[in-house]
Amino acid sequence: MLTPRQLFLLNTAQTSNYPRLLEVECADGMYIYDPQGKKYMDLVSGFAVSNIGHRHPKVVQAIKDQVDKYLHVTVYGEYIQAPQVKFAQKLSSVLPETLSSVYFVNSGAEATEGAMKLAKRFTGRSEIIACHNSYHGSTQGALSVMGNEHYKQAYRPLLPGIRFIEFNNPADLKFITKDTAAIILETIQGEAGVRVPDKAYMKALRKRCDETGTLLILDEIQTGFGRTSKLFAFEHFDIVPDVLLLAKGMGGGMPIGAFISSTKIMDVLKENPILGHITTFGGHPVSCATGLATLEVILEEELIKDVSAKEELFRKHLKHPKIKEIRGMGLMLSIQLDSFNQVENMSKYCVANGIIIDWFLHCDTAMRIAPPLIITTGEIERACKIILDAVDLYN
Repeated sequence: MLTPRQLFLLNTAQTSNYPRLLEVECADGMYIYDPQGKKYMDLVSGFAVSNIGHRHPKVVQAIKDQVDKYLHVTVYGEYIQAPQVKFAQKLSSVLPETLSSVYFVNSGAEATEGAMKLAKRFTGRSEIIACHNSYHGSTQGALSVMGNEHYKQAYRPLLPGIRFIEFNNPADLKFITKDTAAIILETIQGEAGVRVPDKAYMKALRKRCDETGTLLILDEIQTGFGRTSKLFAFEHFDIVPDVLLLAKGMGGGMPIGAFISSTKIMDVLKENPILGHITTFGGHPVSCATGLATLEVILEEELIKDVSAKEELFRKHLKHPKIKEIRGMGLMLSIQLDSFNQVENMSKYCVANGIIIDWFLHCDTAMRIAPPLIITTGEIERACKIILDAVDLYN
């Protein structure tokens, strides 16, 4: 009889020739467990998804409660479904007044796609500006605004009318003109190795968009829901986007995303043509129920309160002459090393010693640290010791 590992390799589409092959038996809180009972501390949160930990009791209960009522009933936007209504209202209550109209989708890439369509439709323009080394998803439209040619060249032709500028470079803001429908950028660049922009740059960006009538789309798919020590990262920069993209940490482990704007902007999807954006499973009632539970957990348990202190603990315990730099904000950090070979070997060592850690799509010489917000002081200290052991071993 074939093992799960053999069946995985035989029947599941692969995304690389070297999958991690960690067999998951269960997950809870900070940890993932294999069939032998070995536990692994998850320092990447399923790539910024499990912000409140794996299988939070309130999320599990929300799933059970909603399953007992109904699952999918119709395409998005037609029926009044309590999970969607309650979650949209709760999101609106914690966002600026201009971000009051929520369009639920299934993922971050779909949020990107919807926002790009929205910007073109609202402005009547076709040009979209993105940043070098950006990542907004892997569908064709989202891939078009990815700032790394290596991952795009095999899939061309992609969308026309895309211009790229340097992230955090004020001189490049001049390329935003009255022909530009939108500029899309991550509030903090994630896959570039966690690059935090200057506050002055972000304020200048907002000003330039206002001057040219360009919509500012901020991608908070990784940074949202407390990861940077604010509920949303744009709060660090005293600006408000025209369109906000959310996903990943939004659903407590369930698939969900959203693009959010003002009613004035979002209403253009209602006519000419009618049904300007459609999704069958977007806003799935179970995902919306878990999204609401997740947001309530973050707020009620005050999980954001200690994020900055936990960042400082990581920085304190990861001081090492072979670590060139620690970048980031809150619990979205990047350890800069010398080479991919070093990062790969360190990652394998960490996993063998019960720590799940990874690198970045556009910066494979750095290691990602993005644990659930619930990580404790003791867990941070234990994780850092293993990481430093790996640094010593592979330098």
